[in-house]
Amino acid sequence: MNTSRFTLFLFLGVLATSLTGCEAIGTIFKAGAYTGIIAVVVILALVFFIFNKVRGPRR
Repeated sequence: MNTSRFTLFLFLGVLATSLTGCEAIGTIFKAGAYTGIIAVVVILALVFFIFNKVRGPRR
């Protein structure tokens, strides 16, 4: 594993452990159900995009 991938995994690990999931979801859904659904879809799309970039091109 090269340094840039290690740094990315380290960053994602710190981000995942430092954010409190329940508080974030509660805040999102206070804004409204549709806003919460859109926010969750955007976050999942972003995670999927980052995962594909880290994994590299398919052969």
